[in-house]
Amino acid sequence: MVQSGNTFFFTWEVSLMEWLQAHIGNTGISFISNFSLFGEELPLILIVGFLYWSYDKKMGRSVGLIAIMGLIWNTMIKNIVLRRRPYFDHKNIKILRVVDPSADIYDIAAQGYSCPSGHSTNAMTVFASLVLNLRKRWMTILAIVIPLITGFSRVVVGAHYPTDVLGGWMLGLLSVFIVYTLQKRIKSTILLYGILLATAIPGFFYCNSADYFTAVGLFIGFMGGTLLDDYCVHFEDTRKPLFMISRLLGGLTVYLVLNKLLKMPFSNEFLSDGSIASMMVRCARYAIVAFVDFGVYPMLFKIENRKK
Repeated sequence: MVQSGNTFFFTWEVSLMEWLQAHIGNTGISFISNFSLFGEELPLILIVGFLYWSYDKKMGRSVGLIAIMGLIWNTMIKNIVLRRRPYFDHKNIKILRVVDPSADIYDIAAQGYSCPSGHSTNAMTVFASLVLNLRKRWMTILAIVIPLITGFSRVVVGAHYPTDVLGGWMLGLLSVFIVYTLQKRIKSTILLYGILLATAIPGFFYCNSADYFTAVGLFIGFMGGTLLDDYCVHFEDTRKPLFMISRLLGGLTVYLVLNKLLKMPFSNEFLSDGSIASMMVRCARYAIVAFVDFGVYPMLFKIENRKK
């Protein structure tokens, strides 16, 4: 059980969190905690996957890249700030939704550090980047409301201080600005990936939390998979409802099943021990999964052409 890290906070943050948990009630907190889903793995996979595999491949690549880079930079900052989660140091603050339910709630390597909020960053990068790509009024409204309720839920469930959430929103917007600008100005995909990868590499020298290695693995697989599509696969978008649903469900199945299969050669103790070896295995696992989902899996879409 690891409880290292730094403790710092404003008094009003603790008072606010204690007040919210005491007055909202268990039913209200359980309901609000569901909004954390907008910053978690599965819903984001569904959104990016739907865009990439079906609706608009170019948009899916743009949103996916922004989201992944936001996640990488978030974890790199967390491993510099090293802020402990509120429930570590305040007995009156309960943790009601942990990052990794399978790990000890006080294991920072598994649960991640507190500042900035990863859920808030994720929600902001995805929905703000959708605004830039779709440019619809209803999407602008969602891009304001969803990050707000996601961040609020993280405070209510005791996972983050309010300033963690504010930092997450700011980082999310900054990530959207940086990556979207680079996408518009750099025409070479390889050069773009190289520049972004260079910003992520320093984390290997100081990051010790699982979320960083997950994010870098996703990025490596994303790069390889999308380049494979550029040079070999060349799959096309589809607006046929049956194909859209089958592509999304198939991609999600590949993600979940392959991730599970790649864990099987290793013991649960090894995968959760926080060693550099286990972290590199984690990075490699997510790289393989992302590569298959973004590059290899779309090869199956050619079967659709035979059904037309």
